[in-house]
Amino acid sequence: MVAQKPSSPPARAAAELETTLDDARTLRDTMLAAACQSPIEAEHIHESYTESARNLLAYLALRRHDVRSLQMRLARLGLSSLGRSEAYTLSALNTVVAVLQRLAGGEEDSVPTESLDMMRGEQLLQAHAKALFGAPPVERGVRIMVTMPSEAANDYSLVHDLLAAGMDSMRINCAHDGPETWLKMIEHVRRAEKALEQQCRVMMDLAGPKLRTGQIEPGPAVVKVKPTRDMLGRVTQPARVWLSAKEAPATPPSEADADLQVPQEWLARLEIGDTLGFIDARDSQRQLEIVDTTRSGCWAELYKTAYITPGLVLHVENRKGRGEAKIADFPPREQALVLNEGDTLILMQDSQKGRPATYDRNGRLLTPATIGCTLPEVFNDVRAGEPIWFDDGKIGGVIDALDSGTLRVRITHAPGGAKLRSDKGINFPQSNLQLDALTPQDLEALAFAAQHADVVEMSFVNTAEDVKSLLHHLERLNASHLGVVLKIETRRGFENLPALLFAGMRLPRFGVMIARGDLAVESGFERLAELQEEILCLCEAAHVPVIWATQVLETLAKKGAPSRAEITDAAMGVRAECVMLNKGPHILKAVNTLGDLLRRMQAHHSKKRDLLKKLHVAQQPMLADHCPEPDTK
Repeated sequence: MVAQKPSSPPARAAAELETTLDDARTLRDTMLAAACQSPIEAEHIHESYTESARNLLAYLALRRHDVRSLQMRLARLGLSSLGRSEAYTLSALNTVVAVLQRLAGGEEDSVPTESLDMMRGEQLLQAHAKALFGAPPVERGVRIMVTMPSEAANDYSLVHDLLAAGMDSMRINCAHDGPETWLKMIEHVRRAEKALEQQCRVMMDLAGPKLRTGQIEPGPAVVKVKPTRDMLGRVTQPARVWLSAKEAPATPPSEADADLQVPQEWLARLEIGDTLGFIDARDSQRQLEIVDTTRSGCWAELYKTAYITPGLVLHVENRKGRGEAKIADFPPREQALVLNEGDTLILMQDSQKGRPATYDRNGRLLTPATIGCTLPEVFNDVRAGEPIWFDDGKIGGVIDALDSGTLRVRITHAPGGAKLRSDKGINFPQSNLQLDALTPQDLEALAFAAQHADVVEMSFVNTAEDVKSLLHHLERLNASHLGVVLKIETRRGFENLPALLFAGMRLPRFGVMIARGDLAVESGFERLAELQEEILCLCEAAHVPVIWATQVLETLAKKGAPSRAEITDAAMGVRAECVMLNKGPHILKAVNTLGDLLRRMQAHHSKKRDLLKKLHVAQQPMLADHCPEPDTK
């Protein structure tokens, strides 16, 4: 028996070419059928999104298959691997098939050529982004959105400076403040627009059915005041205590470690150098030294830690004689529940205030910690064994049991022990919650937005029916001119994203926000990058503009200096059409930094594509001595 000779390289290449052509043609035909046969008209897609809807259908058909093997073979042939063709999927595959047919020496198929090409795909995305956000700045293609702090209502200069620094959209969080404050913010930005001859879109973020923890019983009324010490325990900075009259309390003129009130007559007799003696709540003898007196109050310094309570008596003896005064009442401090892994937490359905766990003298548990929930109707939708997360994922647990209007939660994630306070978010990532997408408060805010805003952002959207409900209310309010942004921040919202996109395409002004805070909690932090990538791809296929949001340059905005990781994260915002910044004392610096980052990065990236701009480092004569210039004569 004669051994069969292996096929020659040309023969193997020809066989692989034919297989690649067959696979590409089959995939192309599947996508073509999906794009052409689906009843786009039945979905009432707006005319500006008709082509986009067909492209999305084709892209979804493509992504129902694992085409990685085909991509590798196309790359080996030096052809497009389809990895960057979201905006013109069918056209890209048509081109690949045509080239493969030429390479194989066959005739080209006659297929419809109406599918949009790369240029048309980019034009549609840019047109949709302009409709939603307005024209981009001349120097950068990505817009900057800034969340307004409450003080923006009373500080025109802040709004003016933000617009001058590069803010393109003002975001008003309807979970805070109210119509009077919102209107002042909008009046300020309209005034700044005229002064600077710039445009700025007003985006109003509807709060949605946000689950939060209820109130907790207040702790004792006590203030702990302590000086700053070095590693050897020596005082390097005494604690600063501000004393003012209880009859007319005055705000400390600078930062204070404690703000206390005493009777006005007694306060008036204090002089610089006086020593105020007292016994604190631990029966420890302590002293305050008066270091400054003003018309509104006195400054005192403390060199030993003290626990101060209302009614505590201060004694003084000076040239005016002896005297004593009681510290006036002050509110009890906010209390937190301290939770460790393995602890039990009782989540209550009623409005009863929560309380910390109690223990006997031997440290054995008597009563677990309890806390309420702002939306008790979710208790009908959750089941034992499902996970629950608190405070943006800082604390996690599993529902062990449901009983008499309570959930018994076993804490499984609280690294090193964690504190849970009131008004913190609650997430049930695997529960099918049947919550109305729009709360009564949302509808009130929507009525305001219909008169004063340009765009509304819908929080916690989960289904196409949620979107249709919003559109119904917009029509009812004669507000169909408003743009709409869907915030993808739940697991269900992500899983239903294609349906959400088709529902949103009923509008001419439509976008998506990647709300990475709740989305990370709902899906798992380790999956966030993957989900973010998929959202970007689907939205690009639909030519829907995207907002890159949550914790962008947050350390910079809050503390004045960014981390290295968040600079890299912010730079990748160039893949979206808009990047959102949250409020902070250094927000102006954050806007300037983000604008500079986006300007630099747009020379390197366009959506998913790497752009090969000239690199300065490539001009270095690394091998100049060994690689002479070619002779071009």
